[in-house]
Amino acid sequence: MAAIKPARLLSRKAHLVPGQLHVTELFFEVPKNYSKPSAGTLKLFGRTVRKHEAPIIPHSPKELESMDKLPYLVFLEGGPGFGNREPQESPLTRYALNRGYQLLFLDYRGTGLSTPINTNAMRKLGGPQAQADYLKLFRADNIVRDSEAVRLCLTADLPEDRKKWSVFGQSFGGFVALTYLSKHPGGSRTAEEVYRATYKKTIERNQAYYRKFPEDIEAVYQVAKYLAEQNGVALPSGGALTVQRLLTLGISFGTHGGLDSVHALILKMITDLDQFSFLTRSALTAFENHLPFDTNPIYAILHEPIYCYKPGLASAWAANAVGLSLPLFSWLNPTLPLPSTISTPLHFSGEMIYPFHFDTYPTLTELKPAAEILAAYDAWDSLYDEAQLARNEVPVYAASFIDDMFVDFELARETAALVKGIQVFETNNMYHNAVRARTDEVLGQLFRMRDDSID
Repeated sequence: MAAIKPARLLSRKAHLVPGQLHVTELFFEVPKNYSKPSAGTLKLFGRTVRKHEAPIIPHSPKELESMDKLPYLVFLEGGPGFGNREPQESPLTRYALNRGYQLLFLDYRGTGLSTPINTNAMRKLGGPQAQADYLKLFRADNIVRDSEAVRLCLTADLPEDRKKWSVFGQSFGGFVALTYLSKHPGGSRTAEEVYRATYKKTIERNQAYYRKFPEDIEAVYQVAKYLAEQNGVALPSGGALTVQRLLTLGISFGTHGGLDSVHALILKMITDLDQFSFLTRSALTAFENHLPFDTNPIYAILHEPIYCYKPGLASAWAANAVGLSLPLFSWLNPTLPLPSTISTPLHFSGEMIYPFHFDTYPTLTELKPAAEILAAYDAWDSLYDEAQLARNEVPVYAASFIDDMFVDFELARETAALVKGIQVFETNNMYHNAVRARTDEVLGQLFRMRDDSID
């Protein structure tokens, strides 16, 4: 593949936001397909942010110029499929600016304001195969190529020692960071192996849920029984609330406060059934808002392909296949009825995507044929280069959570061992979203590792 060329800067608009932040909104143009530059372009959206200072004595032109040349720290968002929040809402902003960086929040291609994936746009591409071919271009390999193209653009006029930048990857952003460290080119675990590990942690989190809210053993069963009797319930925005979709609420179990948020929703539902014998619009809307896959379709469509790290691997609906082999998740088989009595609490799934998602979300329904094509596709480009990771010279600092329901700790430890020189902070006191829920502890520890030498 040809060398990456700088992205083309289309527009730059600067303004101030509360909290003494100087934010610049940027649009770039990059190739849609780096292997075929003639295939057209995509737009990328990003925001740079640095401190805004208004001293009594105004800065000199030289001082102002030096502010624009602060080293970059790029935030790689989780997902996949989500754009960045406003810089003032990010927990990383304060830490990074106080450490002398300027931040770049770059929406991945297909997300946020970066030529976002949506059903209407996909429809214009043609049939399922054309849609699937387009979606193949939205994995970590091209996200990294985009990032490098933007780096070359933004640092073109900087001195050589400022042309490099640092990256901070959260969740899926960590996958992207490893691909970046590899300089584009696999990892070591298939989708099936990943899900066999994460289902175990999901079962543990279900046990924690029912220990904290034992009354929900009956409540969850009664809500599920009602949905089964009604053969699903239509949702306000379209799609259906079925037994299967209800039991995907367990994705919240992997986050701080997640047990409580699911309990609050179950309480709302069972109260409706007790008082009215049906689910109110209020409860159904609250359920819809809990899992907004309709507005972030990449999350559902490309979630399993992120584990296809080299040619020859197909995702093949791995979460569904593994779940069907586990008795506690027999509800994944729609032909099996609910048990007539509660011998075992109904178990929620975790961060898994299933074929039935594409039957119960209106936006995803239209994209199901393309999703089926991608699930069978096995000619993916390699995402990682283990030889390059083994000779890595870039300083790497990571936080790894022993009780993370989304990223299996042992697999994460194996991955970290592939990266030469990495330093890892491990704890059993945090969950997957700790960067947001326990910001001071996580970022404080990471920056201490960066600043302090252990020898």
